[in-house]
Amino acid sequence: MDIASAPINRCSKEHHKLYQDLFLCADSDGDGRLTGADAIKFFAMSNLSRQDLKQVWAIADSKRQGFLSFKEFVTAMQLISLVQAGHTVTSDLVDSVSAEDLKPPAMEGLDILLAKHKRHQKSSDVDFNGGGSQVEISAHGKHTKKIPLKSVTSIVDGLKKLYIQKLKPLETMHRFNEFVSPTLTNSDFDAKPMVMLLGQYSTGKTTFIKHLLRSGYPGAHIGPEPTTDRFVAVMNGTDERSIPGNTVVQADMPFNGLTTFGSAFLSKFQCSQMAHPLLEHITFIDTPGVLSGEKQRTQRSYDFTGVTSWFAAKCDMILLLFDPHKLDISDEFKRVISSLRGHDDKIRVVLNKADQVDTQQLMRVYGALMWSLGKVLNTPEVMRVYISSFNDKPINTTDDGPLGAVLFEKEQDDLLNDLKDIPKKSCDRRINEFVKRARSAKIHAYVINQLKKEMPSWIGKTKAQQKLIDNLEQVFEKIQREHHLPPGDFPNVDSFRQALNGYNIDRFERVKSKMIQGVDDMLAYDIPNLLRTFRNPYE
Repeated sequence: MDIASAPINRCSKEHHKLYQDLFLCADSDGDGRLTGADAIKFFAMSNLSRQDLKQVWAIADSKRQGFLSFKEFVTAMQLISLVQAGHTVTSDLVDSVSAEDLKPPAMEGLDILLAKHKRHQKSSDVDFNGGGSQVEISAHGKHTKKIPLKSVTSIVDGLKKLYIQKLKPLETMHRFNEFVSPTLTNSDFDAKPMVMLLGQYSTGKTTFIKHLLRSGYPGAHIGPEPTTDRFVAVMNGTDERSIPGNTVVQADMPFNGLTTFGSAFLSKFQCSQMAHPLLEHITFIDTPGVLSGEKQRTQRSYDFTGVTSWFAAKCDMILLLFDPHKLDISDEFKRVISSLRGHDDKIRVVLNKADQVDTQQLMRVYGALMWSLGKVLNTPEVMRVYISSFNDKPINTTDDGPLGAVLFEKEQDDLLNDLKDIPKKSCDRRINEFVKRARSAKIHAYVINQLKKEMPSWIGKTKAQQKLIDNLEQVFEKIQREHHLPPGDFPNVDSFRQALNGYNIDRFERVKSKMIQGVDDMLAYDIPNLLRTFRNPYE
């Protein structure tokens, strides 16, 4: 499965060196990122129309990061060359022509610019892999120093800046990281999109990943019995290796928050790295089979539902896998699906191994699956179900015939196209999750403030705290009415009540209206301004 074309690999060494020189000329600040302002100046030498350049930028910056790395710059230059040759701009234009036709474009005044640049060139290294983030989140200390706007060269950098200056102080003051979600780190912002696979054992989760990668990942085991006994993050790496969980959470990876689940879980977590083009764009999270039947009586040594909920918040897509012979939703699977509340837009259902039953049975299986899901997913909308067979073997047409094979292939293509869109939508998803976090942190601050406000000053504090915890629903309702907040944004009452039992409410901080106003301004003005700043420069 090819997520994105790699035109940089179709360059001759001569063209590759030329594009590096051109990139150095175009990148005014030498940070390895070509911003919209730089692109407008440089691409104007091609003499293409603004409409053509608008489409070129949209295709090159398909991830909507707000800048072009070297690879994306090469894509843009090759598109410009093809448009100059008379082609119409399309997303698959570069892939549709031969490598011989991918020549550098004609740029007016380029020789003068190159000569001028060589005279003034400084001996500095430029990162041709896209440049590192210009904004870093410190794990310790307070952030009083303002981050200059010129250091923000992408949407992600802008979100980091807003988090450091406006959201993180509110979270820290009201212990949001202890109640709801750990403090964000650089790796949380810079991480690749993630896809998590959930399902009972032997529904084909590991085989699904193997099918996409066309090879097994390090440490993968496939069999009819429960083989995957741990959570596995399948990531890109220079060599094939498996990294144990305790090491993973200490590394510069987006999994530091998993330390809250303790050593019992970390011993059941690992990262499998391998060099693969698909993993350059997506990270897969393979999970242990959800228990069913008599196996549910065996208690896990860690909070399985809590872990899946943590990953659900981080992932861009969640695949629930079933097969025709495992349609029942066990108690543990029901708890897992319930823990995905708030992430309904990420969920996709896959009826795997569908070629193992005939057409009549498949129709009944599909109906039974929808009935089972309807009892667990409390939404009026119909959940999209992909019906196919994801493995390395040819589709079995014995029972379903050629029409079944066509159906399975179309369904498989639909799901693969859905997966291909993930990197393109990752920036939008990151903004969406950031806004959800800001709203959640604001409500958390209001809750903590209300609890603190209703505590007595001198005597009877213990009884007052217990009464507040017992009547937490009323506290939530009072805050909803006072601040006109939607009930759906509030945390689960039972979970919050359980978390409160370990704290002394009297030691909580009162909310500062200035901090709340800062978050409101961030949501109303700063984020829209950030999106306008890094939109397509030709719009």
